[in-house]
Amino acid sequence: MSTQVPANISEETVRELSAERDEPDWLLQRRLDALEALEELPLPDVIQTPGRRWTNLESLDFESLVDPLTQREEKELEAPDDVEVLPFAEAVHEHEALVRDRFGTVVDPETNYLTALSTALFTTGTVVHVPEGVDAEDVKIRTEMDGRSLFNHTLVVTGESSSATILERQSTGEDVEGNRYYSGLVEVDAGENSYVQYGSLQELSENTYNFTLKRGAADTYATVNFVEGNIGSRLTRSDIEVELNGDSSETKIVGAFFGHGDQHFDVNARVWHKGEHTTADLVTRGVLDDEARSVYEGVQDVGRDAWDTSSYQRENTLMLSDDSEADASPKLIIHNHDTEASHSATVGQVDREDLLYMTSRGIPSRRARNMLVEGFFVPVLEEIEVEELRDDFADLVAARLR
Repeated sequence: MSTQVPANISEETVRELSAERDEPDWLLQRRLDALEALEELPLPDVIQTPGRRWTNLESLDFESLVDPLTQREEKELEAPDDVEVLPFAEAVHEHEALVRDRFGTVVDPETNYLTALSTALFTTGTVVHVPEGVDAEDVKIRTEMDGRSLFNHTLVVTGESSSATILERQSTGEDVEGNRYYSGLVEVDAGENSYVQYGSLQELSENTYNFTLKRGAADTYATVNFVEGNIGSRLTRSDIEVELNGDSSETKIVGAFFGHGDQHFDVNARVWHKGEHTTADLVTRGVLDDEARSVYEGVQDVGRDAWDTSSYQRENTLMLSDDSEADASPKLIIHNHDTEASHSATVGQVDREDLLYMTSRGIPSRRARNMLVEGFFVPVLEEIEVEELRDDFADLVAARLR
């Protein structure tokens, strides 16, 4: 079922956004194509059982959430000298051929209603280009959202035998009455034998609806790893996807979230094994308190030509309140018998025997519970190579527990 296009979004709106940035005709046309597609595109698929949709996206009032002509943000970019990290508008003019050839090739703008909306209306973004043979160890992107809505697009392109470690942060600055909307699309095009780790930390205000789609395409011998921490927002719909197109390509997708109040996290991890000898590891851990809710779907899709595949998935959710709720739906889709694959998902509460053990040795019950929660996240934190992301997420968890 398609969603109605908000009355405050029109061809004139899109043309004005494009003209303000002096964009070339090809980019304006891609915006207009995405706008036209909105009439027919559905919202992202959500898990549902008879009589119930686990995440209700249909209730979002985009006309009140989205104010396309007043988007404002503060953006900070840091990178080594031999790596080009440019605001999207600058990259379009300085490296037009690169952006034109790669933009929208990893994430199809018409994947669903929300991706098309983001493509039509984005006003900010970043292009990271790592040339062949260059190692970029410390690329940082910080985006602070200051308006009612913000649409952000990030494009990462790595050359042969290069590497990049990227940390992206999203937060909100100025207070805005009512609800807000943040949308972020990330495309990672990893060249042959290149390595990308893309870490992100989301700490948006809790009156913000958040939609992100991060997708990577890995060439032969390439590695694309994603690490994502979700702390903020009112509702988060997060999709992380990787296509293992080249032989011997790899991916690891690591996710962590901590919800409280009435926060809702709908997190999804998907990998497509297309080349031979590919490897994937999907790891997600989350904690829920109060009336918070989480929905998780993980999909490992092994193609017919994906010989010698290794694919593993595990998701664990810890509930601190009887009023919190968690659902998980891990899936295996296997079309090639030469495959080693497994998936698992668990949902449970803090172990009472562990609590009893700790309190019987003089640790106050609240402190004992907090220590168990911090320990619960350790297996995920150990997977994070970006030290700043690892430390900051641990600090945010500790602050929420206090």
